[in-house]
Amino acid sequence: MDSPGSQAGVAAAPPLLAMAGIDKSFRGVPALTQARLTVRAGEVHALIGQNGAGKSTLIKILTGAYPRDAGEIVFAGRAIDFRSPAEAQAAGLSTIYQELNLIPLRSVAENIFIGREPMRRGRIDWPAVHAGAERILAALGVALDVRQPLHRCSTAAQQMVAIARALNGEARLMIMDEPTSSLDKAEVEALLQVIRQLRAKGVAVIFVSHRLDELYAVCDRITVMRDGRTIAERDLAGFAKLALVQAMLGRELEALQGVRRDRGMAPTTALRAIGLKSGVRVQDASLSIGEGEIVGLAGLLGAGRTEVARCVFGADPLERGEMTLAGAPLQPRKPAEAIAAGIGFLSEDRKSEGIVPALSVQDNLTLVVLPGLTRWGRIDRPAARAIALRYIEQLAIRCTGPDQPIGELSGGNQQKVLLARWLAAASKLLLLDEPTRGIDVGAKAEILGLIRRLAEQGVSALLIASELEELVATSDRIVVMRDGRTVAELQGEALSEANIMAVMAGGSVAATADSDRAMTER
Repeated sequence: MDSPGSQAGVAAAPPLLAMAGIDKSFRGVPALTQARLTVRAGEVHALIGQNGAGKSTLIKILTGAYPRDAGEIVFAGRAIDFRSPAEAQAAGLSTIYQELNLIPLRSVAENIFIGREPMRRGRIDWPAVHAGAERILAALGVALDVRQPLHRCSTAAQQMVAIARALNGEARLMIMDEPTSSLDKAEVEALLQVIRQLRAKGVAVIFVSHRLDELYAVCDRITVMRDGRTIAERDLAGFAKLALVQAMLGRELEALQGVRRDRGMAPTTALRAIGLKSGVRVQDASLSIGEGEIVGLAGLLGAGRTEVARCVFGADPLERGEMTLAGAPLQPRKPAEAIAAGIGFLSEDRKSEGIVPALSVQDNLTLVVLPGLTRWGRIDRPAARAIALRYIEQLAIRCTGPDQPIGELSGGNQQKVLLARWLAAASKLLLLDEPTRGIDVGAKAEILGLIRRLAEQGVSALLIASELEELVATSDRIVVMRDGRTVAELQGEALSEANIMAVMAGGSVAATADSDRAMTER
């Protein structure tokens, strides 16, 4: 079996896929700028980057879901411009998305052959369908009852069915978008073995993942994207993990300086979470937050940061682990119970999980406290207005007044309204998931300054941010996660961008902490 990087034989051949100079904008905002991607026949090619890097847009342009604004795509020696995913599939490109586009109530065999069923005398030849499905799955080392409904199969088995369907279409290039995100360790290894088999058969694979260990286990070459541009294209062999993380985040190790923290620990613990386990994304997460303390939560995309916050908020079920809030057991089964306990959650998806665009600033701001403002089915409008006016002034929310639709506000002012929503509810613990995403530099500084002032007033915060500079500048301590596990806690002299990146890449911390609580490596 070829090992990653041992593709010298195919290196001299013309690439199977060459995308060059790809531009794409949405409403005048660039999503891709001169992006490029080259994939050789019979190789496994990693495509990585943080949220917003442009990976998904590039894939959708390749597969005909989006038209490109500029650039050229050559596949199998000819220039192509697919108008739909169906055209791309007919040409030999198959895509397996993170959210599987299968039909749960149809059988395994039907899902594999849907749209390409063998016919006999004008009717579907079911014996041929079943035999063909068994043959394709057997070639992948999978044994399934192909007549059973797909929904009875495990997630891992459904992934294999999606691969089998792609192979049934005689794919020359298979695109796998986060295929391991919902798989356990054994299932991941089985999938990686299937990818190796595909490579041995000459099928090229574009592998999108944020799990570095998986990339190094199976990929031959890698393309790194950042801010809509291709930052690096090279063989994965010899590409150190730390250098890879630096390329993704756009920070050079030599330019990073440690930041001294001397704020001391908060005297009282607000939140304590030990050994949390939830689904695949959270395997063993632990952290604590003191009263009036900001604890940053760092990690690459897919490390489990958001899922930890959702566990604390009761949005995701907790399978294992213990939590306490102000010393009392915390076991929220739904967000309403967390809210009642004094916890607020600011989602990273502001538009779909935060604001209600058609409603006013006042209605959005008072949404959580609305039950307390309602008497006999009627809302106390003067009281709601007073609350809105108070927080518009306190947080310097720039709007024409409480009645302005929140959808007309800038991203930064929308975030202020959402923060005010939880302050109006007297939340003592704020779970802030990417609170500065999608807002301009000036608004970012305002939001981070507001979070700092709230902490000085005794509000505790868990701050999730991909911008390490923001985390280091704002947090009192930083917990680092990797592959669903807490792997380090940094504070004092150890609290620096360089150390965070080193830990995220699987390395060790260079600086020495001035506290025995800092830098707790597992």
